[in-house]
Amino acid sequence: MILGMTPFTLFHVILSLIGIVTGLVVLSGLLKSENWPGWTFIFLLTTVATSVTGFLFPFSGFTPAIGVGIISMVFLILAIAALYAFRLAGSWRWVYVVCAIVSLYLNVFVLVAQSFQKIPALNALAPTQSEPPFAISQGIVLVLFIIAGFLSLRRFHPLQA
Repeated sequence: MILGMTPFTLFHVILSLIGIVTGLVVLSGLLKSENWPGWTFIFLLTTVATSVTGFLFPFSGFTPAIGVGIISMVFLILAIAALYAFRLAGSWRWVYVVCAIVSLYLNVFVLVAQSFQKIPALNALAPTQSEPPFAISQGIVLVLFIIAGFLSLRRFHPLQA
């Protein structure tokens, strides 16, 4: 056990955190109409790996985590296809932007949820995650991602830049 986690759980958490940090870097590039291939590759790779490793945890039946993982994989597949197969041509530019941002948002959504579960001070504020502090936190994150998505769609035109 490392920090109270199994090595596999720690690996999954590290992948997730790398995906979030690199995703935020990619998002800043989208907002500047800049395409950073290295950062983007690491973001997509670690975010896919986060979803895949999430499916490897023991579970019984369908859980919210499985649902988020499935949704994330659909958006990631579309983002990867838009970027690498279709080279952001035509409407694939906005498909990529939307799918990359939704994938990042889902990772951050889970980070917030896990933070409220695992960090004692946050857990005390919302032990069942149905309390206002949890809803407010998730609402703020959602609004920020909607704004970032809107701005990215307007600004990200890498083929014209």
